Amino acid sequence: MPAKHLKSRSRKPRADAQRNRARILDIAKGAFTRLGANISLDDVARRAGIGPGTLYRHFPTRDALLEAVYRKEVEKLAAAEREFTESMPPVEALRAWMLLFVDYIATKQLIAPALNKIVGGPSKLFECSGDQIIGAIKALVTRAIKSGDIRPDLDPVDLLRALVGVSNVASAPDWGESAKRLVDILILGSRPEDKNSRKDAKGRQNKPQMNTDADKFTGDHKGQFRKCL
Repeated sequence: MPAKHLKSRSRKPRADAQRNRARILDIAKGAFTRLGANISLDDVARRAGIGPGTLYRHFPTRDALLEAVYRKEVEKLAAAEREFTESMPPVEALRAWMLLFVDYIATKQLIAPALNKIVGGPSKLFECSGDQIIGAIKALVTRAIKSGDIRPDLDPVDLLRALVGVSNVASAPDWGESAKRLVDILILGSRPEDKNSRKDAKGRQNKPQMNTDADKFTGDHKGQFRKCL
């Protein structure tokens, strides 16, 4: 009995530590989004309702916290791919994941300047995250192709390029809403021709064309894009 009691007591700090860490990351993401990446760690601790010492034990520097927030966003995308695959039809899963990717882009845009200043640079961090993100959308698109809901010639990376492109050229604060509308346009344009066919006023079939440079986007180009994710 005493051994069991000691075992249960030994687990509690670990559970508390995990909850504290998760709460810190959630609060830090919100703070970075609203106030920028230069917010002080003491302010983050205050917003999380914990002591500064607790925060510093988990994240001794702002760089460590920024990197952890970024990694959590990437992990969320990877986990979402598995969750959506199990709970949604193929196209709905792909759409839901792409909407989540837009939120990820918004977070990364805010903390990227600070990440770029991390000692040693963020290239390894971005490259690793790019592999996870591309792997997730490839799995979702492959599933939708097998179900007949998406054209078999679609390059999954083209969908990411389109959404990242909107974020890079948009200057308005509501670019995220434009990107979310673009998700539906991209899904429609990725449908097989027979599902996208429309008749004009004379009853002729209009089949939308989706021109991409997927065949050209290989090798070094994909490697460079992976570092942008």
